[in-house]
Amino acid sequence: MRKHPSIMMVDDEQPILSLLSRILEPEGYSVIVAADGRSALELLQGHFPDLIILDVMMPGLDGFQVLDLIRRRSNVPVIMLTAKREVSTARDALGLGADDYVRKPFHTKELLARIRAKLRRAQPEVIMPIEGV
Repeated sequence: MRKHPSIMMVDDEQPILSLLSRILEPEGYSVIVAADGRSALELLQGHFPDLIILDVMMPGLDGFQVLDLIRRRSNVPVIMLTAKREVSTARDALGLGADDYVRKPFHTKELLARIRAKLRRAQPEVIMPIEGV
């Protein structure tokens, strides 16, 4: 039996966390919620999400600091989700190892498509035998 992919969401805005939960859970994803960077890092001690959605602007540890700490020990796909519009912010996030960058406000269907694409690429490759060979 295949497990449901788990997604950790890290954002200091409760309405965003609630919205993302309402979007992801009906799609079959298990959701892990963290309200700030420090909480996310603590949760990562016992949870191993298949993907992380990470806000950039948070009090305490910001998304860049959290991403840097995640990348020191994991290659889990990370999608940065932020209201920041500067090209340099996207460049910096991608340079630190983010797999994607989505600006708020976002389109639900686009975010779901990006999540599916990242999870598809993160799955172990299964090579099927070719018939007739």
